[in-house]
Amino acid sequence: MGQTYTLTFPVEEADIRKLALGDMVYLDGEIVMTAGLPTHQRIMKCLEDGTALPTDLTNAGFFHLGSYNTEDNGAFDVLYLNPTTSTRFNPYMPTLIRAFGLRAVGGKGGLDAACAQAMKEVGCVYLSFLGGGCTVLSEAIREVVSVSWNDMISHYRIVKLRVEQLGPLTVAIDAHGNSLYDTLQAKAEQAMPKILDDLRAARAASASTDKP
Repeated sequence: MGQTYTLTFPVEEADIRKLALGDMVYLDGEIVMTAGLPTHQRIMKCLEDGTALPTDLTNAGFFHLGSYNTEDNGAFDVLYLNPTTSTRFNPYMPTLIRAFGLRAVGGKGGLDAACAQAMKEVGCVYLSFLGGGCTVLSEAIREVVSVSWNDMISHYRIVKLRVEQLGPLTVAIDAHGNSLYDTLQAKAEQAMPKILDDLRAARAASASTDKP
């Protein structure tokens, strides 16, 4: 069982480096979120062109979170948020982690080894959000700080929120290259031969008892 921490953004690299796999984290302060693949592609284009982003991502917490939003006379309100799958952003995240020195990323499903290497280099962790936990997670929303790229559908926009005690979140990839996803995959692969042998034995036993 890991330890429990509260991280307040902006957060120092040393506070990220001390986190270990399995630690539980709550977030305070300002975070940035989007659920959009086109959003990541546009960020990459800005980096290629040297164009400044409308929201500064330097040392930020950048999370793959979808949301249900309303707009009234130009006022944007986030009614709830929920994690979306991070693995589809694998091609972009190593570049974004390095370019902005991201301190925390997250969503659900994890990121690949190339992303974990980038996190190790800059001091960044992957935080696993509770899938289907929108009711608990949404209680942490305190303020919509800014909304950028309003030409996109609402949950693809870059949204900066001020949150209080957002969580609980699990450190699933730490800032030293360790990944719970890799560990679980290795355990599954190790267990698979015995599982298959047991199934074959059970099938053979069932076939022998069925003979007249």
